[in-house]
Amino acid sequence: MTDAVGSIDMPDAQDEAPESKKTRKGGKRGKKGPFGRLALFYRQIIAELRKVVWPTRHQLTTYTTVVIVFVVIMIALVTVIDYGFNHAVKYIFG
Repeated sequence: MTDAVGSIDMPDAQDEAPESKKTRKGGKRGKKGPFGRLALFYRQIIAELRKVVWPTRHQLTTYTTVVIVFVVIMIALVTVIDYGFNHAVKYIFG
């Protein structure tokens, strides 16, 4: 009988953790105090911010214009619907 793909009967060799090694809780961060962890946190933040692709001034202006136009259109749409419902309710209920 053949095993199905992904069967858990016989795990692969790379999936097995060696039992001879002891694992510590916390790893490298377990040794550092609160200030060391805080410094590591800020270093990681700066490293992630360096990876960000920031928009150019032209792109930022375009995106801002699109958002403002969309918001103005939505405000106008909601205003027209509200005005219509207002008059409909006044007509129905007097």
